[in-house]
Amino acid sequence: MKQCKWYSTCPIKRFNEKGLLDKSWPNRYCLNNGKQCVRYEMEECNIPHPDWMLPDGSLEKRLENE
Repeated sequence: MKQCKWYSTCPIKRFNEKGLLDKSWPNRYCLNNGKQCVRYEMEECNIPHPDWMLPDGSLEKRLENE
């Protein structure tokens, strides 16, 4: 598997490293070249999105202030 080009700066990486997200999130999206990741698509189109948005596009309010 190839890591998403945005992973090093993505909040999902930070949340994962802090143990705030299940490892299935980066395994499914970030370490799969960003495939099917809503965050990736928005980044590519330069569309602003909140840090607490998960790769499937859902918002995880508990991560808002992390």
